[in-house]
Parts: sequence; C-alpha cells; structure tokens
Amino acid sequence: MGIAILPFIVFTVLWGGVGILLPIFVPKGPNKGIIQVILILTGVCCWLFWLCCYVAQMNPLIGPKLDKHTIMVMAKAWGNELNI
Repeated sequence: MGIAILPFIVFTVLWGGVGILLPIFVPKGPNKGIIQVILILTGVCCWLFWLCCYVAQMNPLIGPKLDKHTIMVMAKAWGNELNI
C-alpha cells in the first residue's frame, strides 16, 4: 500500500491556502504581523500533523492482536493448517 496522491494534494492545497493565501488578506492594523505569523504556523503545523498521521497509517507499527482460536480459524479457511 502506497501513498494516494489525491488526499495528499487536497490537504496540501487546503493547508497551503491557510498558510500562504490567508495571510495576504489580513487587514491592516497593529497586529497584522502577528496574525500573519499565526496563520502561517497554523497551516504548517496542521499540515505536518496530518502528514504524520497519514504516513503512520500506511505502515502501522502495531498490528491487530488475535487470539489463538481466531488464528486457527483463519489458517483453516485459507488452507494453511497449523499444528499449535
């Protein structure tokens, strides 16, 4: 299982819009720079969090825990008799 390109593009565009496009449209005021930095950091952090979660699901470190009976039933159904 590899990376699906559509979700990667959609979320990159979404968070890129928050981090790149929205800071351009911040109205003038005393806190304009702070608001721009907040939007940029929000876009970067949310995209990075999404990317880490997405990549972790592609190759999980921990698989499902199956009891002995379930393993035996699966082995029999798949034609691999186990002698445990």
